Amino acid sequence: MEIFLDTLSFIVIALVILAGLTSGFLVNYIADVLPIKRRLSKPLCLSCGHEYGWIDYINWYRPCPSCGIHHSLRTWLVYFLFVGLSLWLWLRPQSNFNYIIGLLLLVYFGVVTVIDLEYRLILHPTSIFGAIFGFLIGVDLHGIKSTILGGLVGFGVMFFIYYFGRLFMRWVARRRGDITDDEAIGFGDVNLSGIVGLMLGWPGIIAGLFLTIIIAGIVSLVYLVLKLVTRRYQAFMAIPYGPFLVASTIILLYFIDTLRTVAN
Repeated sequence: MEIFLDTLSFIVIALVILAGLTSGFLVNYIADVLPIKRRLSKPLCLSCGHEYGWIDYINWYRPCPSCGIHHSLRTWLVYFLFVGLSLWLWLRPQSNFNYIIGLLLLVYFGVVTVIDLEYRLILHPTSIFGAIFGFLIGVDLHGIKSTILGGLVGFGVMFFIYYFGRLFMRWVARRRGDITDDEAIGFGDVNLSGIVGLMLGWPGIIAGLFLTIIIAGIVSLVYLVLKLVTRRYQAFMAIPYGPFLVASTIILLYFIDTLRTVAN
């Protein structure tokens, strides 16, 4: 009996690790393909655009057969991160959702974060999927009224910031005698804020936006100091805002029980 239980535990852990590897594969694949193709297609080399065979793409060690470039460091980091997250979700069950939903949500957040960091984009396909997924999660957690109100508030607040940012950038450009289409934040951030609002509901979105501002302020300050120290500072440097929204949502959805325990 003891041997059977040990074998069963080993099989379960192996499946959890496999789920983490599969999740990392999905994040890497979608982040590689969607920003370039704007649809899901065969994987391709980010250096030369050569389309991989699926076996070549899955094989981490093999370089691109066309240009000889290996997979980026991001590919490896994502795989290792999601194996760790998969194990963490299994060993520490969440009160808000089960293991599968929790892992799928992290995959979605992973895709959004990687694409935003690398391309400064939050794409419409990810926003549409996120709105549907976020609505279902929100209704399950908070009910339909709170979910819809949270989504509207999240979208509305970020839309106001987006519009004010555009006016500010135009005013700065006029003062400097330039013509610019730069934006303080992109409209994809507005959509993502609405999605986060659906997930957090009302009044949870208020805590989410407040936490986002705090995280964004800390990270931006550290980033600014590093740029000043390395003498690579430029005025109005673009910093992707999506990862800050993602970070605050993960904290509130996945660590809320821990935060409550600490507070008490």
